[in-house]
Amino acid sequence: MTTGRPDRSPAAAGSAVPADFDAVYVRDLSRHYGRRRALSRVTLDCLAGRIVGLFGPNGSGKSTLLGVLATLMRPTSGDVHYGDRPAAKWGDELRRHIGVLGHDLFLYADLTARENLEFFANLYGLPDAAARVEAALAAARLTERAHDRAGKFSRGLRQRLALERALLHRPRLVLLDEPFTGLDDASAAVLVERIRALRTERAIVVMATHDFELADGLVDDAICLREGRTIAMDGDGALRQRYRDAVARAAR
Repeated sequence: MTTGRPDRSPAAAGSAVPADFDAVYVRDLSRHYGRRRALSRVTLDCLAGRIVGLFGPNGSGKSTLLGVLATLMRPTSGDVHYGDRPAAKWGDELRRHIGVLGHDLFLYADLTARENLEFFANLYGLPDAAARVEAALAAARLTERAHDRAGKFSRGLRQRLALERALLHRPRLVLLDEPFTGLDDASAAVLVERIRALRTERAIVVMATHDFELADGLVDDAICLREGRTIAMDGDGALRQRYRDAVARAAR
């Protein structure tokens, strides 16, 4: 992962709002809650076709960073550029390019799997909603459970359905907050395969997780967050050891 200013400088932006972007550039980003610094001068590049893994203890700033990237929180200082423009220059159009899977799955328990996806497809105003819903059910391996209510699903099945809900509109930027929590091996494997496919589709994926084993071999760029600051996880070894080494260096 590079952390210097990109070749395509945000300052060089033209007057037309682009229809898409192939990178997200975070520069000196800070977010404060009163006197507490949730994020402190975070700088990183998130590129299309790469999966960025965020690692760190609870309270280290991972969810806050995802919230800022999702435009759900405003930074106290610093910048986030989506392509060559900050969020303010994109306006409401930006959120059409962002998909989020967080702790709240945003599923309706009384609706079936298909009905949940149809609801969000219509909410997004997708012209080919029926085809996308069928493709999403297949990707989640839920075609045979399409008429079952989401409230009857296990945690793993709900998570798989929620991920497809977040991907229905084919977002450029995909933000995942602890996607593997509480999953059995089968559901975790389905999610890993689906997330890996996003790389092939040239999405920008940023994922916060505590699961080093599942993330190993999945993430392309690994960042440790500690007390709101980023620490590079250098080396080619296992992610867990690289994380331990990064934390040890920071503690010296």
